Amino acid sequence: MKKILILGGGYGGLKCAVTLEKKLKNDDFKITLISRHDYHYQTTLLHKVASGTYSARKARIFYRNLLKKVEFIKDIAVKIDVENRKVECIRNVYEYDYLVISAGFRPNDFGIKGVNEYTHKIKTLNSALKIRKNLENNFKNFHFKNDLNDLSVAVCGSGFTGVEFAAEFAKQADNLCKICGIDRKLVKIYLIGRGSRVLPMFDEKLSRVAEDKLRKIGVTIIYGEVIECLKDGVIVKTKEKNEKISANIVVWSAGVLGNALLENSGISDKNSRISVNEFLQMPDKPEVFVIGDSAIANERDIIHAPTAQLASQMGEYCAKNLIKISQNKPLSEKFHFIHRGTVCAIGHTDGVGVAYGINLSGEIAAFLKNIIENRWILSVSNFATVLKKGQFRFRSSD
Repeated sequence: MKKILILGGGYGGLKCAVTLEKKLKNDDFKITLISRHDYHYQTTLLHKVASGTYSARKARIFYRNLLKKVEFIKDIAVKIDVENRKVECIRNVYEYDYLVISAGFRPNDFGIKGVNEYTHKIKTLNSALKIRKNLENNFKNFHFKNDLNDLSVAVCGSGFTGVEFAAEFAKQADNLCKICGIDRKLVKIYLIGRGSRVLPMFDEKLSRVAEDKLRKIGVTIIYGEVIECLKDGVIVKTKEKNEKISANIVVWSAGVLGNALLENSGISDKNSRISVNEFLQMPDKPEVFVIGDSAIANERDIIHAPTAQLASQMGEYCAKNLIKISQNKPLSEKFHFIHRGTVCAIGHTDGVGVAYGINLSGEIAAFLKNIIENRWILSVSNFATVLKKGQFRFRSSD
């Protein structure tokens, strides 16, 4: 029996597993998904978990509830041996005939002092829950400690994760202040960006719209370079001077790398990612497919930025290629990314984005964001799961 091994249950790995389970009819293939967690979570919603507006219970979708024919194994990969077609994990060593690497990402500290020691990262469900707990404790205990820095949050990085977290927490802070009897004016939320505008993946007009929305809900935007992270804040180099931004919670969302597993296995090309061919295979190892944050995917000399949308399309495409292989058909159709649009939430009922080349903002952008999140759940599960865990105009998880 041929063995298909999928490493990682994120957007790419899970989409690949679900597609194979639905469409692979060849009983001579055994499919196994390996992940360190028993559950899948949407990384695009972690900012809500970290802010306290989305429960961990709703954020988790358990693999064993999703997958019937695909075997799920909870384990942690430590080394990939592509020469001998083996993956070494903590619990066991797994052999494969075909391997799908979808190992996810890790934060990029860019070698900046103090990032690893003093900052929080929104990278996993557990890390998001840690931020949430610390934020809530700081507010609950403020009247005992009277440390204004406990009410200050510095967010480093003005891309999607940074903007979405800063905005979500700015709105959640209203509720926390009311509950804890704190003057909202004492809360300081800083969004620090290295460039000259937030969300640089959008055009300048849409970026300025986002900036205005952020300022209106109490986010202070600072443009400068973080040169050091401290226990009680960050040092930012601006055009004028070096300035300390005081905050007892610093969130780092300034960039990502591929999983260290690839580098430790000696198979990464750049930033712990692997360059792939037009069929998402390692060029010299056609039995190894690489998708999501693990892959450097080129199309007409354009390198695609790693996103959930890209990973999901890669996962489905990879599964279809494996089905062709099971049918002894040659691979002929090259991977082509269809960019349907991108939306950045600014709180639960506001946002900015682009859909099929059209700029959107306000509630319509937030509505589209919810559709995107719910559509993902439906693509890997069913409508009942969407109703339980989906995003709607009125929350049900506060």
